[in-house]
Amino acid sequence: MTEKRERAFIDHAATTPMRPEAREAWLRASEVAGNPSSLHASGRAARRIVEESRESIADDLRTRPSAVVFTSGGTESDNLAVKGLYWARRARLGLDEPFLVASAIEHHAVLDPVEWLGKHENADVLWLPVDAEGRVSVSRLAEHLADNAVRTALVTVMWANNEVGTVQPVRDIAILCKEAGVPFHTDAVQALGQVPVDLSEVPATAVTISGHKVGGPFGVGALIVDPHESVVPVAHGGGQERDIRSGTFDAPAAAAFAVAVNHAVREQQAHAAHLLELQAALARGITELVPDAVINGATIGDPSERLPGNVHVSIPGAEGDSLLMLLDAAGVDCSTGSACTAGIPEPSHVLLAMGVDERTARSSLRFSFGRDSSAQDVSAVLAALPGVVDRARRAGSVSSDRFRSAQAAAETS
Repeated sequence: MTEKRERAFIDHAATTPMRPEAREAWLRASEVAGNPSSLHASGRAARRIVEESRESIADDLRTRPSAVVFTSGGTESDNLAVKGLYWARRARLGLDEPFLVASAIEHHAVLDPVEWLGKHENADVLWLPVDAEGRVSVSRLAEHLADNAVRTALVTVMWANNEVGTVQPVRDIAILCKEAGVPFHTDAVQALGQVPVDLSEVPATAVTISGHKVGGPFGVGALIVDPHESVVPVAHGGGQERDIRSGTFDAPAAAAFAVAVNHAVREQQAHAAHLLELQAALARGITELVPDAVINGATIGDPSERLPGNVHVSIPGAEGDSLLMLLDAAGVDCSTGSACTAGIPEPSHVLLAMGVDERTARSSLRFSFGRDSSAQDVSAVLAALPGVVDRARRAGSVSSDRFRSAQAAAETS
């Protein structure tokens, strides 16, 4: 009987294992039977768990408890912020076709609602360009706001990119929007726990965070939203969470989430230092083994510019999907830099916005380290990589030859 081989899990940007402390908090809270909206003793006990969790998260992020709105996760929080803030300001100002400004590299949880509002709700969408490292143009935003602040319903720019790891100048953007009187939302799902997230320093109107990215459970997150800001609800029901987000409170999830956030914030510096070592070792090893590999995004080793747990690489001549599956077979879990729609691989919109050509964009992988990552994970990637790249390139060469032959036959027929 063969021994089961340990896998190298290097996809923490997708999700990271639940912290034992968070699991314990969930189990303790799950023993309380009451509905947090009920008025009897059991209900009040459950509600106390929710409110203490809210206060804990607010304290860790240096904001007010009344700003913390619990949701089912990052996607719901992003939709609530983008749609709710857009609708509220459009109505308040009586605008017919207000501007909605977003970076061109947003996660689909923001990208898709923005596009939907453009198609169905008369939003005049302005996509902010990024440079070759994936950094948003603050000057372009400043130019827009100088002329169109009163016609702009919302600006949304992520704190850090989920694919290439580039950290955005969110403080500058938040201040710029505040001075212009325009609501600003930022998706901080990837940033929390890797870089400092201090909301007393970043005057954003709304901030998205998610539980399972920081060692909490799936299915819980929060929208940190200015209590004085009007937000139109996306879903209607019981009126929980200031009438912004209806639904029965999940007290156990809130408790576990609060514990995870607390550890993420308290341990951020030490965690980042650990990740930086692994990031540097992997990036160096990849470029030594595959000299023509391209590390995408901002400077490796500078956490003010790039998430410390992120290494995003393009390997010319090899399809990202092939690299992924070959690494998977070798016991390495990572992800590609592409989205897949209806089974058809598409190049990453993030890389295309950065000016990367489509062929290179299709040859990309993302490695993302987490709390349990170690030098052994780096070694596992580097041990498998030469053979994986060779096989992927040979497969890509055969595929390209077949495509060219079919194309030539079609042209001559």
